[in-house]
Amino acid sequence: MTETVRHCPALLIAAPASGQGKTTVTAALARLHRQRGRQVRVFKTGADFLDPMLLATAAGAPCHQLDLFMGGEAHCRQLLFEAAGEADLILIEGVMGLFDGSPSSADLAQLFGVPVLAVVDAAAMAQTFAAVAHGLAHYRPALPFAGLVANGVAGAYHRDLLAADLDAATPLLGSLPREAGFALPERQLGLARPDELADLDQRLNAVAQALAGQPLAELPAPVAFHAAGSGPLPPLLRGLRIAVARDVAFCFIYQANLDLLRALGAELRFFSPLAEARLPEADSLYLPGGQLELHLPALAANTALLSAVRAHHRAGRPLLAEGGGLLYLLEALTGADGARHRLTGVLPGEARIGSQLRALGPQRLALPEGELRGNSFHYATVTTSAPTVAHGVCPNGGPTAEPVYRQDRLTASSAQLYFPSNPEAIARLLLP
Repeated sequence: MTETVRHCPALLIAAPASGQGKTTVTAALARLHRQRGRQVRVFKTGADFLDPMLLATAAGAPCHQLDLFMGGEAHCRQLLFEAAGEADLILIEGVMGLFDGSPSSADLAQLFGVPVLAVVDAAAMAQTFAAVAHGLAHYRPALPFAGLVANGVAGAYHRDLLAADLDAATPLLGSLPREAGFALPERQLGLARPDELADLDQRLNAVAQALAGQPLAELPAPVAFHAAGSGPLPPLLRGLRIAVARDVAFCFIYQANLDLLRALGAELRFFSPLAEARLPEADSLYLPGGQLELHLPALAANTALLSAVRAHHRAGRPLLAEGGGLLYLLEALTGADGARHRLTGVLPGEARIGSQLRALGPQRLALPEGELRGNSFHYATVTTSAPTVAHGVCPNGGPTAEPVYRQDRLTASSAQLYFPSNPEAIARLLLP
């Protein structure tokens, strides 16, 4: 008999706004339960890349995105169902404020019946904390609500002030002190990568122990997760070898993209544009996004690899590039420091990294192969005469409209594509 429902304790960690401490609390809970010998599966609401890297480190397991726009309800449902079959606890970090965006973190929590744990930065609050808690819990009556975590608490007296006017619907399940050692360093694009933090494990262990012994540290009630009912994917890429750039420069890769390519039958061959002089033997090439601006001198100095990418394109083999992968294909890239570095020159034109955000928002991209969905978030200004095959449309009416460039078998865009949004289209882009 086919299993259609699985039960697993779960929480969605949200907040009234960004910067409240969602990632810290989610990572701390993941690390705490991992230390207790439990299998923890972590998810990130939305299209972010840096938070999932940290959550994966904390949990010791890959982190997937749950995005109702990019992946759709059935895809998100199946990811949760699969996680419930192998985990003792599922943790989902929300995005922005609990009710921000469409779809929002609240939409996701309500759709799948996952209780919300709200993290509130209470460093400059007292009794107003209860008003914020009441709003979060009651703004949408059907939303399952577990309780709150107070972040930035000065001491026992401050905690008592925060808890004084809370009611049974908004219990204070935990608190974190004002402790510099708990902070996760940030820079322009968000949190620093785990590999940039030599003391990350110490920080995670410290904040995990700060939660130990509080009600928050106990397993929440199980949630019923239902199978999506979709069958296995056809092996459209069976036997195909795909070279995939992956290192600290090319690090923005949705885990679901890699999972999908394997599910379609492809063999993935990873390589480092920073360290390797040759491409792996492969039929197709995938250049995902990343933080090229932090590694421009080394990327530009690897002229052998730049030549190999040009040769791959000249041979008429499929090449799919997104985000930083597009920048790598241009003639040159100028970093925020003003230094210009020559790159592959597969596409005509250049780009410059600025201090102002140039594009932000989800994208719907109508390619000849089929509609794909993705997201855009970058500081790069691209100037190119490369022909375009499509322009993105922001579903919420935002101004971002990323071009999709097409030159022979090359397809590239500043938008980061979410492959499960259209597996057949991805297969057509990568098949010789």
